[in-house]
Amino acid sequence: MLVRFRGNAVFRLHGFAEVLSLLSFKSQYLYSTSATPAQTHLLVKYLVDSLGFSNREASLASSKVKKLVSRAPKLLFCDVSKTLKPKFQCLMDLGLSGSDLAKVIAKDTTIVERGLVTHLRPTIDFLRRFLGSDKDVVKAIKRTSWLLSFGAHHIMKTNVLLLRNSGVPDVKIRKLMLIYPNYLTQKREWVKRLLHRVEKDFHIPLNSPMFPYGFHTLASQKKSKCEKKIEIFKSFGWSDDHVLEMFRKQPYCIALSEVKIQKALSFYMKELGCIPAYLASHPSILVFSLEKRVVPRVKVLKILDEKKLERRMLGLNYALRLTETKFIEYFVLPYKDQIPDLYEPPQKTLAP
Repeated sequence: MLVRFRGNAVFRLHGFAEVLSLLSFKSQYLYSTSATPAQTHLLVKYLVDSLGFSNREASLASSKVKKLVSRAPKLLFCDVSKTLKPKFQCLMDLGLSGSDLAKVIAKDTTIVERGLVTHLRPTIDFLRRFLGSDKDVVKAIKRTSWLLSFGAHHIMKTNVLLLRNSGVPDVKIRKLMLIYPNYLTQKREWVKRLLHRVEKDFHIPLNSPMFPYGFHTLASQKKSKCEKKIEIFKSFGWSDDHVLEMFRKQPYCIALSEVKIQKALSFYMKELGCIPAYLASHPSILVFSLEKRVVPRVKVLKILDEKKLERRMLGLNYALRLTETKFIEYFVLPYKDQIPDLYEPPQKTLAP
């Protein structure tokens, strides 16, 4: 059996044990992630002399062999024809191949221990039916490779039914499954509590486009952590209604670190004089990087105003949301002769 990686590079599964035996790899090496030049040379030589690889093929394939085996040494003890070949072929038929296949197996080596009929195929079939395409199934597996290893299809079916019965449209469930598949492998009561928080506590309708993002924001952090962040907003004079409006429009604001929230609110409210109602109505600007986007652009606008130069009178939100190209077109290029050093794009600022 051949498993292709890039170009013509391949490795033969039946050669695993023989290659490692010839190289006298010790157990501690099997769990490392690198090899010495001598070991690499020996493996390349073996692939060329014994298995008929070209030098180029051998060089490309050797790194793949070592990387996969070093992370999943148990592969060496598997029966190729009965265990590895059917499971690898199942994943390859799905669209996983080459380095992607190696990465998925390396992330969760128990995949090769699970039953093809009892675990792999039922999970793949469920994902395929619900997501609608093999391409999306591959995306979900690459995000959460252990979907294949513990029979998650039973739990996912239960949670999908719960979401449907709660009023979440299939399109939103697919979105959640594609981006955050691990959430649908949790216990039913955990999912039920999250749904209640999203809908009742934060007032996001379950059929809203923001539902998957609100669900993710609350699922990705402890409730106490989330409440602590909300208290930071309130310490700046925000009301519950302000926080809820912000969350409905941009849930990720609550996923920001406490330090970033503190800095953003201090800059917008104390230095620029923004009020809670404005920020709650335009929450995306809270997510922007102060150092790379907000401060440099605000500086440009201030310089233009101080010099009383005529400029486009755009609101702060609009000016910050412009693409870099548009911002330069609107606020930099018209003044390049008068103020040559008005603005230096962030990528140049960050360059070493």
